[in-house]
Amino acid sequence: MIYDQNNIFAKILRGEMPCEKLYEDDHTLAFMDIMPQADGHCLVIPKNPSTGLMDADPQVFASLFSTVQKIARAAQDGMQADGVTIMQFNGAAAGQTVFHLHVHILPRKDGVPLKAHSGQMEKSEIIKANAEKIRSAISS
Repeated sequence: MIYDQNNIFAKILRGEMPCEKLYEDDHTLAFMDIMPQADGHCLVIPKNPSTGLMDADPQVFASLFSTVQKIARAAQDGMQADGVTIMQFNGAAAGQTVFHLHVHILPRKDGVPLKAHSGQMEKSEIIKANAEKIRSAISS
């Protein structure tokens, strides 16, 4: 698959589309998922373009998963969750809908099931409030 420079995450990286940013460094960006399957659902993407895990430069993984770990800790702490689910999809058959490598971080509470991926956007005030909880828990 050829990388589409106009996918939503590429547009976010270029500043053409807004996001509720949690963290950014030279290699990665973390932001809130606007169609969350759990309270505090967030995403981490590399700045280096690839459609997924299979075509990514292996050099990307160290910085990507370092940020995933940082954000997962902050999401669990900030959302007072009992754990986190980390998901990464490759290809439409696997459930990938945005073809830019990305990792989902979902704070989980015991006994609370994931919401269906319905395509419905969450209210912006809820996303902003959850983002603030996560940002406040990020350690440098």
